[in-house]
Amino acid sequence: MNNNKSKRALLGGSALALLGAIAAPTTVSAMDGASVLQEKCLICHTRTGDPEAPYSRISQQRKTPEGWHMTINRMQRLNGLFISPQEKQAVIQYLADTQGLAPSETAPYRYVLEQQPNVVEQDIDPAYVEMCARCHSSARFGLQRRTEAEWKLHVNTHMAINPTTELHALARDRSWYDIALNDTAPKLAKDFNFHDAAWKKWQAAPKPELAGRWSVAGFLPEQGDYSATLTITPTSNNRFELTLDGHFVDGTALKGSGKAKLYAGYEWRAQLNVNGTKMRQVMAASEDGQQLTGRMYQVGRDEMGGEINAHVGTAIAGVSPAAIKQGAVQEITIMGSELKGNVSLGRGVSVEKVLTRDNDRIVVLARAQKNATVGARDVRVGQSRGQQALAVYDQVARVAVVPAESIARVGGNGGLVPKVQSTYRAQAFSAGPDGKAGTADDLNLGYMPANWSVAPFNETAEHDKDTKYAGSIDQQGIFTPGDAGLNPERKFSTNNLGNLKVVASMGEGDEQVSGDAHLLVTVPVYIKRAVQ
Repeated sequence: MNNNKSKRALLGGSALALLGAIAAPTTVSAMDGASVLQEKCLICHTRTGDPEAPYSRISQQRKTPEGWHMTINRMQRLNGLFISPQEKQAVIQYLADTQGLAPSETAPYRYVLEQQPNVVEQDIDPAYVEMCARCHSSARFGLQRRTEAEWKLHVNTHMAINPTTELHALARDRSWYDIALNDTAPKLAKDFNFHDAAWKKWQAAPKPELAGRWSVAGFLPEQGDYSATLTITPTSNNRFELTLDGHFVDGTALKGSGKAKLYAGYEWRAQLNVNGTKMRQVMAASEDGQQLTGRMYQVGRDEMGGEINAHVGTAIAGVSPAAIKQGAVQEITIMGSELKGNVSLGRGVSVEKVLTRDNDRIVVLARAQKNATVGARDVRVGQSRGQQALAVYDQVARVAVVPAESIARVGGNGGLVPKVQSTYRAQAFSAGPDGKAGTADDLNLGYMPANWSVAPFNETAEHDKDTKYAGSIDQQGIFTPGDAGLNPERKFSTNNLGNLKVVASMGEGDEQVSGDAHLLVTVPVYIKRAVQ
């Protein structure tokens, strides 16, 4: 009899959980994930005898590193698994490498891995809206691959852990369990196929080499655009040290260092300190190893972050601002790495003077001719080129506030629950050849400075004075919500929730153009999962 089966027969379920709880941590010199899995997980899971899928409930799933992390956390919380942090990391690494997802499989759902706030999911299959996405994001199940039998077991696990599932709205009006088991599980197995050829192809493909120097451009809400050189140094298998050395667009130095892990050959996860602030990076390497794209955000404050893009070698990573008005004279910052050679801003735009110049940043005083052609043009520094990086425009015709829909959460009031802020950027457009704003040929001028304010979203918000109590926005586009708890100044001493518009305005007088977005200030969230 298999030793693990013997333990099951002798101990039973409750004693089995106790065994997992009191088992001493394994000492593994090289911390081999496969060995840890066999010692820790096979206390409960069985061997199947199938070399292609050797372990019950484990070998029939594929997930992201975050997905496997959540699974192990659940085993600890519900089943009494005792596993050290080092052992846990070894198992996550092993499972993400051997039973992970291919780049093409994660691509539609990167937003949840990168903790992007205020994403409104679109075009979800109605069958999943009613059965799954009424509780989870579609990314929650979209970032998993299971066999049909395993999806069916997953339905039963749902019922065991959350027995009130059938009583929720969109469930109690139908035979939820029967539909989930007989319709949804087979559909999930087809749409999110465990045996998808993409994973086998990715496993066989050569993996990108990430060590070296990268040209980086990104954005952080409190400091703005930045450029830097990212230096990646391997320390061991799938482990790296990294440094960031660059500048924010206003010239403030950016210095950072930390450590990173690589999962499945392309999933980059780093923790670092940037100018004294603890940050995380979640990025994906391109299959050719020439790009790293994703997001960098503050630890514990996911909303305080922004996109980060890295390219191998010499490159122009960005231009800020990305537009200049006909006849205007303004400062323009070119960001990248190894920026050497003469600067060219394209036809109709001249460089009056180079104001400052660093390895990763050039600030020039630029002049656009009054009759310069409206449209985008390339920017060059020596042999480096930023394609369509600078636009010339006649006037701002439209302003879009990004994101268009957002949530902020009250908090503070003693520090038990932190406030969740919401951050905004103003995206400007000029009318295209048709002369009409809001049509397909509008010219994107990029993000521009704006005057920020909030307004009531509707009559109820105006009557309840939501703009007074729900929070305020600063001129960096950062909204800070009010305190949690009752407010005796409000009707019925209600809380500081609110329904607001966030307004961005550009220009002066008759030329002022504005845009707005919807902001809902709501209650705190008490449980935050890696994949919501």
